[in-house]
Amino acid sequence: MWVAERRDEGIRLDVWVSDKLGISRTTAQKWIKSGLVLVNGVPGKASTPLEPGLEIEAHPPKPLPSALDPEPIPINVVYEDEDLLVVNKPCGMVVHPGAGQPAGTLVQALLFHCKDLSGIGGVVRPGIVHRLDKDTSGLLVVAKNDLTHERLSSQIAERRARRTYRALVLGRMTQDTGKIVAPIGRDPRNRLRMAIVPGGRDATTLFSVRRRYAGFTDLDITLETGRTHQIRVHLSSIGHPVVGDSLYGGTSRRLPPSLQKYVKALDGTALHAAALGFTHPGTGKKMSFTAPLPAEFQDLLDAVEINQGKLSRIGETTGEQP
Repeated sequence: MWVAERRDEGIRLDVWVSDKLGISRTTAQKWIKSGLVLVNGVPGKASTPLEPGLEIEAHPPKPLPSALDPEPIPINVVYEDEDLLVVNKPCGMVVHPGAGQPAGTLVQALLFHCKDLSGIGGVVRPGIVHRLDKDTSGLLVVAKNDLTHERLSSQIAERRARRTYRALVLGRMTQDTGKIVAPIGRDPRNRLRMAIVPGGRDATTLFSVRRRYAGFTDLDITLETGRTHQIRVHLSSIGHPVVGDSLYGGTSRRLPPSLQKYVKALDGTALHAAALGFTHPGTGKKMSFTAPLPAEFQDLLDAVEINQGKLSRIGETTGEQP
């Protein structure tokens, strides 16, 4: 139990509870609405202004038991503290359970690695602030508590977090830099795919060319938004699908056998979340992380380099944007 002091006078109850307990204001409001915060022994209201001498009690809800079993799956933890982790996810790993993938995901691995994830999102969604496709490798940040989760989500929504990707795409782009702005929604003809559709969610992708090859282009990509399959959909829409992306046209039987084996070895796509930057929600410190290309991705690039003289101009287009 706490007693409001003179310096607390006039502060809303939800704001005071949020600051005092280190939870988000949204969470504080939920607790108050559920009758878990008492003022002088009576359930309070979020908008109630505090007065000196008021007695305040908070009774946090008990964490929901997890419906998921922790699994001893190795994960590559790049950074960890009491509030968050940064993980380098391998290609082929699903981030969270879903239809057809009830186990063996990053979520189950995190539940095994982080014993304090039990209070995050009721454990049903343990701190996954943003996701990566199964077939995409690289960096993602995981929150250990709700306040960190909400603050990181806000940074991404407000475009204050930085996410940079590497991609090898089919075709030789002629322009050095570009910006793709096109709305993305569920493909009406194939529910497994996303597509550029009228009325879809706004999506913006920036790209710059690192190097051109015969039939391929190596790109740096920056996201301004984070829609499902955004990079893959946008690049495919301008005629440059990501290599290895069977869903959006990134595989080709015209690839020489010397490269097909490297594409197969990717176990996914030539798309890698290479850099991640954000402000630490707890300390205010600028955080920046990088992850090298997976060995299979690097092997593919090396093979493309070696085979330059043998490659035909596969899928070559002008790279013009919609």
